[in-house]
Amino acid sequence: MSDSLNFAPEDSQVNRGGGSGRGAGVSNRHTRAKGEPRFPDGPKADPAGSHFERRIRSFQPRRSRVTAGQADALQRLWPKWGLDIDGQRVIDLAELFGNGRPVVLEIGFGMGEATAEMAAADPDTNILAVDVHTPGQGNLLALADRGGMTNIRVGNGDAIILLREMLAPDSLNGLRVYFPDPWPKKRHHKRRLIQPDFLTLAASRLKPGALVHCATDWEPYAEQMLEVFTAHPGFENTQPGGGYAPRPDFRPLTRFEGQGLDKGHLVNDLLFRRVQHRDQPTAED
Repeated sequence: MSDSLNFAPEDSQVNRGGGSGRGAGVSNRHTRAKGEPRFPDGPKADPAGSHFERRIRSFQPRRSRVTAGQADALQRLWPKWGLDIDGQRVIDLAELFGNGRPVVLEIGFGMGEATAEMAAADPDTNILAVDVHTPGQGNLLALADRGGMTNIRVGNGDAIILLREMLAPDSLNGLRVYFPDPWPKKRHHKRRLIQPDFLTLAASRLKPGALVHCATDWEPYAEQMLEVFTAHPGFENTQPGGGYAPRPDFRPLTRFEGQGLDKGHLVNDLLFRRVQHRDQPTAED
């Protein structure tokens, strides 16, 4: 999930919390000096800085503990597989991944288990997975390393800035937004990611025929998603009769989703396709 306020290294683009207990005794952990980065070779705390206007954020800051394994993955693998979203350049995706395979953008991956599973099942598709949750970034890098999955790159920062400033038109073959923050209070609905302006921006970066896949366990948000997608001229529903789609086999059932199902939550999937650009000929022309 995903504007441009300063965020701490452990902010999260998904609505999950965390904490760490304090034991008795003296800690032997290194105490960082003021301004010293937590992971010198890892993701920056605020990669875009103050270069862009402040906007209403669609993700909520969360703090949670970074384990030793996650910290090790961030230090070792970020220089190779990480991307700080600074908004200062347009990315060459073929150079980023080292090949010209199709690229799918995933916004808000949590701890990365589902992302890693999808990457392993489809090695011919590259996944650019974006979040600002430091433990999740480290966990996904560790999973990719352990599984030998070289088709994952982890983006750190605001997905809106990535789409608007750093991705070329028609550069993406797909977009995934799984379980974004629902912002349930009415006064916060403006913070929801899936809005008409976001779809217009996303449409400009998606190739014709690209699949957009969203899932949520918050029914009012699902209804809004369906309404906004259906009304947007850049997308068409893959379901012949309209409405929600069955969960496709390629989207794993995550632990987070399973907890929601155990509580009686209804999960809705939406599968929409980027339509042919109006100024481009169709295959029949």
